Amino acid sequence: MFIYISKKVGEIMIELNNVSTGYDNIKVINDVSFNVKKNELFCIIGTNGCGKTTLLKAIANINKYSGSIKINGKEIKNINRKELAKEIALMSQITEVYFTYTVYETISLGRYPHMKGFFGGLSEKDRNIIDKIIKDLSLDNIKDKYINELSGGQLQRVLLARTFVQDPKIILLDEPTNHLDFKHQIELLDILKEWCKIGERAVIGVLHDLNLVQMYGERVALIDKGKLVKIDRSESLLKSEDIKNVYGINIREFMVNVLEKWR
Repeated sequence: MFIYISKKVGEIMIELNNVSTGYDNIKVINDVSFNVKKNELFCIIGTNGCGKTTLLKAIANINKYSGSIKINGKEIKNINRKELAKEIALMSQITEVYFTYTVYETISLGRYPHMKGFFGGLSEKDRNIIDKIIKDLSLDNIKDKYINELSGGQLQRVLLARTFVQDPKIILLDEPTNHLDFKHQIELLDILKEWCKIGERAVIGVLHDLNLVQMYGERVALIDKGKLVKIDRSESLLKSEDIKNVYGINIREFMVNVLEKWR
């Protein structure tokens, strides 16, 4: 699908230092620090309401924050929105479709940060990029359909294509597998795993399903009540006592018992 492979694996791409953020003067995230490396699929986990989505919105500079969030050494609050959109894209979970565009029109919206002028149209380069991503994600046969005619899996793939044509360096995922069946969850994360391994890219994903975190996550940040509890490799963190303490259940024991029923 993609060609250029980075030789800079392991370099820090985005770094958070003492970040606090929230809504209406109420702190939801308190003093969180971590970094994400190039070509890494980094996961954020925690129970409902712990602040995961709020943190993602701060990284996207949607929510105001204190502390520091830097991408490639640049403070994101000092980058104008159009330029920041070339660096970071936020892909949220599907809820409802409130507009009626074709698949092609929806995907083409991702090129807005690269257009010249407020009313700039699509250039030949833009169209070539859009056509390539449509082909790569096997959307050729539905590109003229309206998005309100699509299944949940098709729509999520279209939104992923829109994110790819935006050509960001970092994709932020807010529980993107919600409302998808198991097959489409795996397909989506397989594509993202491949995408983030090529070039100077990274993925930061809030995932609800810890099985998917175990399968796709490299390092994982565990958040509880707005505070960072621990960061570790997925295979270590998901077996730790910290998981048991935060979720209030021995998840590993439960998963092993479920696996036994499949044997």
